[in-house]
Amino acid sequence: MLRLLANENFSDDAIEALRLAGHDVAWIRTDAPGSSDPDVLARAQAEDRILITFDKDFGELAFRAGLSAASGIVLFRISAPSAEYVARTAVSALGNRTDWAGHFTVIEDHRIRMTLLP
Repeated sequence: MLRLLANENFSDDAIEALRLAGHDVAWIRTDAPGSSDPDVLARAQAEDRILITFDKDFGELAFRAGLSAASGIVLFRISAPSAEYVARTAVSALGNRTDWAGHFTVIEDHRIRMTLLP
């Protein structure tokens, strides 16, 4: 089971699928809509949750602004033909690994790239 913090841009289908897969998922859209990106990242760190997002600005915050992201950031850069596809991809990709912490990860349609965070 992973502890996840889903950014607002995740669909409810993906949230539900991740929860059904046994993950503990907090969701900005229901818990704190309109939160700034630094606040979202700070919450992920405070609650030791892996941040999952479609927003590439979190890479800037972790690498250029130097904000802490030790629990890990997973950026989804996939084609999103449907909410169901996003849900399947998220459950499959996140369920295949346990080493997300300490990494900035990009999940694409056909590969996963991981970079150690500073």
